[in-house]
Amino acid sequence: MPLKRVMSIAKKDDGTVVIHNAIALDDAAMAAIEAWGPVRTLIVPNAFHRLDAGVFHARYPDAAVVCPPGARAKVTEVVPVTATYRDVPADGAVEMVTLEGTKGREGVMIVRDAGGTSLVFNDAVFNMPHVGGFSGFVFKHVTASTGGPRVSRLMKLLAISDKAAFRAHLERLAALPDLRRIVVSHHETLTDDPAGTLARVAAGL
Repeated sequence: MPLKRVMSIAKKDDGTVVIHNAIALDDAAMAAIEAWGPVRTLIVPNAFHRLDAGVFHARYPDAAVVCPPGARAKVTEVVPVTATYRDVPADGAVEMVTLEGTKGREGVMIVRDAGGTSLVFNDAVFNMPHVGGFSGFVFKHVTASTGGPRVSRLMKLLAISDKAAFRAHLERLAALPDLRRIVVSHHETLTDDPAGTLARVAAGL
């Protein structure tokens, strides 16, 4: 399946590391992450992104496991959940936010540093190019996941319960000061006019 996965890593004000959408790596890559700081938070960003959560929990048993509130029951089937996004206080660098209009099933990680603000989405926003083959046909015509920044048809069916609230939340995120990039958990990071792009995604709902 040509569904590229993306893991994001952020550092909190206290120097500890947050892993968002964990992907199991070889020992050298894991050592490089650990050299950046102690891993203290594992973000499982929805009920479908649990594949490598157990591997990371085994490696970092003292790290807090955090997920959106609406995903807690499913995530708990794989790893013990410490807290939900609503329970984790923001610091100056990393903030976990539950997306409105999703019944608590999806969220966004907001990362702020000297280089500006980054938004790390999971399945709420896709930025996946069209691909060939049968899988490409499904992604393009059935799930409507490919062809540039968008909210997929699958997301609309499975997670969005209040389209107006979800749209308004995306618009507020697009208006955040100094927005430099939008990271998605499948495929390509958006760096060209991220604010305008997210506003257009919201308007297209």
